[in-house]
Amino acid sequence: MTMYAESFTKESPARQLGALAATLGRIASSAEKPARAKSIIPMLEECLQFVEWTISRQPEPANKELNDLSVMLKLWRDSWEQAQLNPGLCALLAFQAKKWSDQVLEYSGLLN
Repeated sequence: MTMYAESFTKESPARQLGALAATLGRIASSAEKPARAKSIIPMLEECLQFVEWTISRQPEPANKELNDLSVMLKLWRDSWEQAQLNPGLCALLAFQAKKWSDQVLEYSGLLN
């Protein structure tokens, strides 16, 4: 395990979800900006790592949602090279990432 992974896994489950929500928020704010297109795949990869590292520490409702999120993130990662050529798909990723960020933040309990 890398130092980055070790540091992440030492955080509380709530803070882990907070980090995931933050990265999803960065995707949301970057997906429609052509100058940031190359940063999307690394951010999707980071989200996938965060999900992998935290999923076992989350309660059932969040666990199922994180599994679904992982599938969708992989689909976006694998199709981003083509999707970034279509402004409508970039807008779709931005919209979805914002919704996912809000949902993950809600699951974290950090807003309470």
